[in-house]
Amino acid sequence: MKHSIFLRIFIGYAVVVLFLGAIVTLVAPGPMKRHYIQEQETHLEHLGALLEGPVVASLAGSDAQALEDYIREIGRKTSARVTVIRPDGTVLADSEKEPLDMENHLYRPEIFAALRGEKQMSVRFSSTLKRDMMYMSFPLRSGDRVVGALRLSLFMTDLDRLFGRLRSDLFQIVGLVTLLALGAAFFFARSISKPLREFIDASAQVAAGDFGTKVSLRQQGEFKKYALSFNAMTDDLRAMFQQIRLQTEELNSILASIQDGLCVLDADGRILLSNDGFRRIAGAGAVEGKYYWEVIRSSKLAEVIKGSRGSRRAVSEEVGLGDRVFSSSITPLSSDDRSVVMLRDITEFRRLEKIKKDFVVNVSHELKTPLAAIRGFVETMEPSAGPENRGYLEIVKRNTDRLIAIVDDLLVLSKLEDRGVTINKEQVDVHALAASIVKLFEKPSADKGLAVAVEAGSELPPVNADPYEIERLLINLLDNAVKYTDKGRIVLRLASDGKTLTIEVSDTGIGIEADDLPHIYERFYVVDKSRSKKLGGTGLGLSIVKHIVQAHQGTISVKSRPGEGTTFTVSLPVS
Repeated sequence: MKHSIFLRIFIGYAVVVLFLGAIVTLVAPGPMKRHYIQEQETHLEHLGALLEGPVVASLAGSDAQALEDYIREIGRKTSARVTVIRPDGTVLADSEKEPLDMENHLYRPEIFAALRGEKQMSVRFSSTLKRDMMYMSFPLRSGDRVVGALRLSLFMTDLDRLFGRLRSDLFQIVGLVTLLALGAAFFFARSISKPLREFIDASAQVAAGDFGTKVSLRQQGEFKKYALSFNAMTDDLRAMFQQIRLQTEELNSILASIQDGLCVLDADGRILLSNDGFRRIAGAGAVEGKYYWEVIRSSKLAEVIKGSRGSRRAVSEEVGLGDRVFSSSITPLSSDDRSVVMLRDITEFRRLEKIKKDFVVNVSHELKTPLAAIRGFVETMEPSAGPENRGYLEIVKRNTDRLIAIVDDLLVLSKLEDRGVTINKEQVDVHALAASIVKLFEKPSADKGLAVAVEAGSELPPVNADPYEIERLLINLLDNAVKYTDKGRIVLRLASDGKTLTIEVSDTGIGIEADDLPHIYERFYVVDKSRSKKLGGTGLGLSIVKHIVQAHQGTISVKSRPGEGTTFTVSLPVS
């Protein structure tokens, strides 16, 4: 495995070197041979040009022997065969054979062309010498007349022997260069594979978790740059994993400190992470890797988780697990399909809430009878009371009425807060209901010089609601507006977009401070305590309004500026 990179690089270079050597060995001889033949052809042309003048001069004389001796001398010096032929094809002189022993050359291709005045080169078998020859023929001219032909020839066997030596030398040179190239390829492959193998081994150690691994910086060029980058990367990885380890420890500590049950679910509902609180609720040890419905069997919880995933938003619901009550909160993670499930045990809280509610209901019921008796006795005593006692009776009567109003509001509030109680809904014409309720406030508003008006859009749709609760809502909002407005006007506006009905009650009263706005729906919370006591307020009206709105799946909001007035806006679904 360690040598595979070296072998791959070396074999690759070796294949290229051997391929190039084979190409040179197989392809080069052909061009070399053609080039050598061309060189010989040029040599013969030059020789023919030199011999043409002396030979023509000899033909003009009558000394045939002198011509023959000259031709033999030229053939010996040039290693070429020289032949002179008369126009009739008979051989006049030849450097290799006796002219008398040679046949007529008139129809030899190169002689036939030369006697026609053309220069020609050809390679063919010599019937005289019985060997392959290369022939070059030249026409011999005396003026404009061809007086003979000069033929120069070389033995192809001599050319083949020379070319063979050249080819042998070529093979030796190619072999030597190939060996040198293979040696260079060996060292080059080793110089590349060694640092690569070092990088691979270092990467394997890093992959195994050893982030202290370093590679040497002995290499130069790109390898040194890569080594620097690799070492910097391992330093960053070591720092990053150290940070991740610390964060993981912190996360585990945080999860362990959370008393509520917490788990993280994947897209399939498998538990990826959980804390001790969740395992206590599930009553199991290791729950990671299991489906949540395997460890917590609750159809209500399954519906809540399914609803949260379908809507991709956080959902909170109360679920029962055995004899315990839990507040469940499912929050989808924005990065993927995982969800965080929180379970808070609110069993004790609900028990105390029920005790408090029962106490309020029981006390309210118990107080109604004596308060009614006190009020009755006060009314009985009023006609016979003297002027000095009448003021005391008025104080007792006013405070008794306030206590009776508080008891009534507490009973109403307890009823609205009871989750088991359902409201009776029917189609309610809120416009008509609002017009009748406004009449109840005509006298108290007229006494303060206030104008009360109803503004409604055309064709308001009826609302599916409890008419008595909607009436209570409007009375409480208008009552507060009249109580806390000294001048100006009060407007009840009704509008609808087809899906929701908007009820807006605006006044020009004293307004509410910004610090008080978050608390106005709390029980017994009053903005102006002196005014509330003077006007007989219970501090429960807005709390009742809020619960009525929630019972009808609506929303309520408030805008107010001190000294400028207040606007309450209620939105109720039409159906």
